[in-house]
Amino acid sequence: MRQLGMTTIFGNPGSTEIPFLTDLPGDIRYVLGLHEGSVVGMASGFAIARGEPVFVNLHTAPGLGNAVNAIANARDCRAPLVVVVGQQDRRQVASEPFLTGRQLERVAGEYPVWANLPIRAQDVPGAIARAFHEADAAGGPALVVVPMGDWEEPADELAAGAPTRVLRARSVSREEVVALAQLIEAADSPAIVVGAGADSREGWDALVALAERLRCPVWQEPFGGRAGFPQDHPLFAGHLHWKRRLLHDALAAHDLVLAVGTYAFRTYLFDEPVALTGPGTRVAVITADPAEAHRSRCELALVAPVAPVCRALFDLVSGRNGAVPAAMRRPPAPEPPAPGEPLQPSHVLAALAERLPADVVLVEETPSSRPELHRRIPARAPLGFVGAANGGLGFGLSGAIGLRLGLTDRPVVAVVGDGSSMYAIQSLWSAAHYGVGVLMIVMANGRYAVMDGLAQERGGAGAWPAFDALDIAGIARCLGCPSIRIEAHEELVSVLDEALPTLADRRQPLLLEVVVAP
Repeated sequence: MRQLGMTTIFGNPGSTEIPFLTDLPGDIRYVLGLHEGSVVGMASGFAIARGEPVFVNLHTAPGLGNAVNAIANARDCRAPLVVVVGQQDRRQVASEPFLTGRQLERVAGEYPVWANLPIRAQDVPGAIARAFHEADAAGGPALVVVPMGDWEEPADELAAGAPTRVLRARSVSREEVVALAQLIEAADSPAIVVGAGADSREGWDALVALAERLRCPVWQEPFGGRAGFPQDHPLFAGHLHWKRRLLHDALAAHDLVLAVGTYAFRTYLFDEPVALTGPGTRVAVITADPAEAHRSRCELALVAPVAPVCRALFDLVSGRNGAVPAAMRRPPAPEPPAPGEPLQPSHVLAALAERLPADVVLVEETPSSRPELHRRIPARAPLGFVGAANGGLGFGLSGAIGLRLGLTDRPVVAVVGDGSSMYAIQSLWSAAHYGVGVLMIVMANGRYAVMDGLAQERGGAGAWPAFDALDIAGIARCLGCPSIRIEAHEELVSVLDEALPTLADRRQPLLLEVVVAP
């Protein structure tokens, strides 16, 4: 673990991990989460922030079971994790004692990028090292099951091992991109759709240069977990809608659509049997993830690092003249609510848009307000936007805490719904205990508003009740996290003006429960 730089453990301990976790060396840091979903969420944020695999320890079947959705999200978020799961002693597993996990390496299904139960106790160190490399290569969680007695067995220098160091080629030759360059050259009206695989400084710079050379619009994929392009750039066209017809209409005018750092194309509900692109639109994909390439309906898919491909294409394709497509227009700030009128989500998000620093890491998990957030708040730096990539709830709070743990020099703000916050509310204890200076804004409308809207679209009402009796600020205080409940616009502006300028230096979390209209 020291050799691989994994000296921080995120976990929630159980009896099958006692031989491993008792009397840890002083240079190994243990970060406690109060629920396994929060544990994996924090670790995912930390891994995204650091760009390298992070160690997670879970407790046999109950712990792994509680964490499965967060593991699925880690894969979709491209968060490299080494997930070590406890198990009963090998000498009695066959008789299934209390807390035995059955086939633990399969419990999370296909969400781990690699899963292993070492053949012998002596193969555990090598399995953990291989998991590190598998997680690093695939950008996702790798899982190792370790029976508790294995930690006390003697090591064996002849046991299974792994490379001390792995070098991966980051360059792309001219010959490998010629076919893609020819597709671009033949297009009269290309467009680019970006995803999380382009979210790095290197990726942004290379993609900006290519887009400017082509003078083409750049769209963000629907439900993207991270921004792949600066959203205040004149060529940024906006966020594609998940509805198939609207997605089709946005791309139909282009004879070539290039999906970069994602696949072709991310959708949601099957609302209408319409093709995602017009009959005259050719589609190409650039991604480092083979699975994304393999499930794309496209003419050409190139599996390679995104930034080198974009740089190589820049050198091969012709620069274009002509009008630059119209940039995305941001709505003006709404008038403050009249006395006695409730805050709307637009009031909160407009106030944030006016005050957030350019380098903020904005974590989103407010489903009913997400479109409004996208309209008002652009991602202006790599990691400027991070969301739950698999649609499950619970990453917003925990992921923001992990991101701030790993990015101590950048301000981190989470915007989550009150319903969403309850899926990882335990993580507030960790934020308070470890002094994590993250600002968390809970949009409290007292209901699952996005579900209400979907039910109304079908002409009916949902079977679920409202829950406006929740006191999120009170729960936060009970978990040791400072909090403020806000109901008035003047108070909102005052608190943001005080909190945001010093956010990068903050050493304690702060939760704002902002009451908004349903």
